[in-house]
Amino acid sequence: MISIDIEIKLKAYNGGQLLPIKKQFNKGSITKILGPSGSGKTTLLKMIAGLSSPENGKIIVNDVTWFDSGSKINVSPQKRNAGFVFQNYALFPNMTVQQHLEYATNDAGWIKRLLQLGQLDKFTNHKPDHLSGGQQQRLAILRALAIKPKLLLMDEPFSALDSKMKTLLIAELKSLIKQLDITTIIVSHNLQELEMFDGEVIDFEGLV
Repeated sequence: MISIDIEIKLKAYNGGQLLPIKKQFNKGSITKILGPSGSGKTTLLKMIAGLSSPENGKIIVNDVTWFDSGSKINVSPQKRNAGFVFQNYALFPNMTVQQHLEYATNDAGWIKRLLQLGQLDKFTNHKPDHLSGGQQQRLAILRALAIKPKLLLMDEPFSALDSKMKTLLIAELKSLIKQLDITTIIVSHNLQELEMFDGEVIDFEGLV
């Protein structure tokens, strides 16, 4: 279980409004987050992953404190070991598709399965510049899954995919999330995408 009780500073609203977020995410659950730009969706994901810090509060995962402003605890992103799909993909320009996955895991069988899942098995020697936007996005998703994370954070993960690929990939992803019992948090502006997943919806629009 993930327990969050934090305050996020929103620069885009009222000159730095503090947004309190108190929420529990059950193990293996999928939570879908909607909301306008600047409402704190991406910021929340980054704070859970340890890429930025809340103003105040606590983040506790499976009874381990990842962040506690009062006790000055702030576990590094590497030790949190969350899979993160960035909105801008954050791929390494000098690494091939294969190298991106090998950087995350040395399990050749798992890499092969992921490449087939993302339909990138024919592009293993391609670097990001030689991939389409949709292929880059799929690689970002596969890289996040390569570590077999217990926590998967996804920021607008399907925005560059056509309808057919999106449907196929989400079906495979749902099966994999269930199989690995991954706690998943998905941020999207697209309600139709989110409706393809079971789970609770949190709308940040009413919070700011």
